[in-house]
Amino acid sequence: MSHQGWVPPGIDPTKPNIARVYDFQLGGKDNYAVDRQVGREIQDLVPEAPAIARTNRAFLRRAVRFMIDEAGIRQFIDIGSGLPTQGNVHEVAEDAHPGTRVVYIDNDPVVLVHARALLDTSDATKVIKADLRRPDELLDDPVLREFIDFDQPVGLLLIAILHHLNDDERPAEVTARLSAGLASGSHLAISHFHNPGSAMPEEAALAEASEKLLNDKFGSGRFRSLEEIRALFGDFELLEPGLVPLPLWRPEGGEPPELVTGDRRLIGGVARKP
Repeated sequence: MSHQGWVPPGIDPTKPNIARVYDFQLGGKDNYAVDRQVGREIQDLVPEAPAIARTNRAFLRRAVRFMIDEAGIRQFIDIGSGLPTQGNVHEVAEDAHPGTRVVYIDNDPVVLVHARALLDTSDATKVIKADLRRPDELLDDPVLREFIDFDQPVGLLLIAILHHLNDDERPAEVTARLSAGLASGSHLAISHFHNPGSAMPEEAALAEASEKLLNDKFGSGRFRSLEEIRALFGDFELLEPGLVPLPLWRPEGGEPPELVTGDRRLIGGVARKP
């Protein structure tokens, strides 16, 4: 895409797209000039944005590996999966336990075009168009119902997506509905933009400025408090080390790294359904 060549049907290359901007932050090539422009605006405000994006991907990989190796999960539902990039769920799953099933779900036509082209040839992956804001319709998708065994534990991945639901879209109710039909032993991973509030006034001010920029460009982007993000897990049991800045969640090698600027702006955790 970056060469401004072929444009998939239904794609407007003159309007920025959150998935393509995220791809730009990760150093990918599936983006247009308008996405790179917005990406640079974000970097002007948050110079650490590319590092934060990479940290988020690393958290996703560690969470998936944990679910496979330690929780025995053999099927995943990744909602708001974004553009296919290195280290996606199916790649981690295939490396950890070949045959693990993965369903990618998104409502973004940009994501769907690329994901289907890359992934639909795999027997272990499916790509579905559905909207997180309509969880009942999402769960009733016939491909999802056929491919995923809801009598067995599922790894539900909501990585950097719930902050794109505004408060009036009731994200906690959405996650509760998605989680209700999962078997005992299922796991839920969430990462989310974080506003630390009055405890860290400079970080809070930057979170508010970032929130405004995202809403101006995309119409969504909510930085929530620790308590608001914790509520998204519902009655699932948060596993150690809890809801933390992403580098602190079960780091490779076991040694918690020193946090650097930007690390507190995205927090996450993994929880288990009793």
